Amino acid sequence: MADTVTEAKAGFTTKFYNSLFEVAEGEKIKTCLQCADCSGVCPFGYLMDFPPGRMIAWMRAGILDKMLDTDSVWMCVSCYACTEVCPKNIPLTPGLMTRAKEELLLAGNIPTELQSALEFSQRYGNPLGESPRKRADWTADLDFEVPIMRKAKRPVDVLWFVGDYASYHPRVQKTTKAFAKLLHKLGIDFGILGPEENSDGDSQRLAGERGLFEMLAEKNGKAFSQYEFKEIITTDPHAYNAIKNEYPQLGIEYPVRHYTEFLTERIEEIKPLLKDNGKKKVTYHDPCYLGRANNIYDAPRTLLEAIPGVEIVEMSHTKSTSLCCGGGGGGMWLDGFQWEKGEVRLSDWRVKEAVTSGAEILAVACPYEPPRFEDSTKTVPGAEKIIVNDILELLIGAME
Repeated sequence: MADTVTEAKAGFTTKFYNSLFEVAEGEKIKTCLQCADCSGVCPFGYLMDFPPGRMIAWMRAGILDKMLDTDSVWMCVSCYACTEVCPKNIPLTPGLMTRAKEELLLAGNIPTELQSALEFSQRYGNPLGESPRKRADWTADLDFEVPIMRKAKRPVDVLWFVGDYASYHPRVQKTTKAFAKLLHKLGIDFGILGPEENSDGDSQRLAGERGLFEMLAEKNGKAFSQYEFKEIITTDPHAYNAIKNEYPQLGIEYPVRHYTEFLTERIEEIKPLLKDNGKKKVTYHDPCYLGRANNIYDAPRTLLEAIPGVEIVEMSHTKSTSLCCGGGGGGMWLDGFQWEKGEVRLSDWRVKEAVTSGAEILAVACPYEPPRFEDSTKTVPGAEKIIVNDILELLIGAME
C-alpha cells in the first residue's frame, strides 16, 4: 500500500512537471538555477509555503504533491515580479504559478470568496454577479449617445472593450465616463458591445480556471466577429493582455491597444484642449499587466506630462520594479483570505510609497486600482490628502 501511495505522489509531480512544457517557453523550467530571486521578490513570498523557487525544488525532489495540502499558493497575485527577475527567463507567472492554482482547484482547495467570483463569471459573464443587461447602464447620464453595436448596426473605427469593473463598479464608472467624454471630444467613431460583452477572463485564467477563460474568450470572440471595426481599445490592462496575448491562441485575433497607447498617438490633438489648473505633484503607479507583462511604461507618462502644471515624481519602486496593487491573478476576490494570512494589503504598501514621494495625486491606468488605493488612503498614516485618479480623469479635469 505504501508503495502505491509513493507512486501516486511521484506520478502527480511528473504529470505537473510535464504540463509546464505546454506553456510558451515552459521548457525553460529545466534551467532553473535555484537562485531564489523569484521567491525573494515575491511580495507575499514570506507568507507562502511554496513560493516559486521552493516549488521547483520540491518538484525536482518528486514530492510536490505536498503542495496540494496547503492553500498559501493563493497568496500569489500573478504580478509578474518573479518572471521579471528570473535570470533564465522562465515563465513563472503564466506557467508554474498558474498551473499550481489549477491543481488546487482540481483538488477542491479554493477560498470561498474566489469560488464565488468564478461561479459569478460562469453564470453572469462577470465576477461581480451583475446582470449582463446592466453592462451599459453607465452611459445613461451622459449628454451624448454611446453607440451600442447591436443597436447601431454600422461599422465603427474603434470597438471599445469596456470590461467588468469599468462597467459595473461605481467608483470605476467615473473613469469609464471620462474616457467616453474624451473619445467624444476627439471625434472618435467608436462603439461598445454592451450586454454582449463578457469578462475578458484573464484574471480567472491566472487564478487557475483555464476552461472558464476559454468559455468567456469564445463568447467575446463570437461577439467581435459580428461587427466591423478597425481595432479594439480598452482601459483595462488585463483585458488588453488577454486579447493581445491569449485570445490569438484560441483563433481570436484582432488589433488591440490600451487607451494610453491610443491617446499618446493623438497627443497633439489633446494638448490644445488642456488648461492649466495649477501645479500638482503627481506620481504614477505602473500596473503589472501594462508594465511588466506588456512593457508599456512611457505612454502613460507622456499623457501626464502633457497636462499643464503636472510635475511627475516617481516612487521608489517604479516601472519594472513597481509594486503590485494586489488585484491581479484573482487577488481582487481574495482580500479577506489574504488579510487572514498576513494582515496586510499590497495596496497599503504602494500608498505608503506615494506618501513618501511627496505626491498630491496618485495616478493610475487600470480599473482595479482606484477603489483599492482609495481604501488604503483611509488607513495609511499621512495618506489622507492623497487623491487617486485615473489618467483619464486628470485629462478630462484639465479640459473642463
